[in-house]
Amino acid sequence: MQIYSSSTDAVDGVTNGDIYQESNGPTDCYAAISQADRLQTEPESIRKWREEQRERLEVLDANSRKQEAEWKEKAIKELEEWYARQDEQLQKTKANNRAAEEAFVNDVDESSPGTEWERVARLCDFNPKSSKQAKDVSRMRSVLISLKQAPLVR
Repeated sequence: MQIYSSSTDAVDGVTNGDIYQESNGPTDCYAAISQADRLQTEPESIRKWREEQRERLEVLDANSRKQEAEWKEKAIKELEEWYARQDEQLQKTKANNRAAEEAFVNDVDESSPGTEWERVARLCDFNPKSSKQAKDVSRMRSVLISLKQAPLVR
């Protein structure tokens, strides 16, 4: 038996009138009792509560596993739908790009004299209200219009 005091030294096993005993094991009497002994000595109401609690936890675990499986199935289904939409969108984009490329190639090939300004006009936006955030191209627009009306003589 080892005695501790409130001062730094142990004094004859008495500290402020109290006797302290050192213990290497659990100090809680309930913790010192083994599981088997506890089941035999615990009241019926606590044993019932433990069983009900275990059953409730098993039900909750089963429900959570079921819900997790449903969520996984739903996620897989949504991913498959998303991939299908992405693939469809990609095919549409490819078709639109091919059509635009063919139209561009046809426009480049049909360079007959006198149609240069129509080609320039198609490439330029002459509506000043359509692009508010773009750079000011009013001077360029006016130069192109004046050149279209009175071309330079070479």
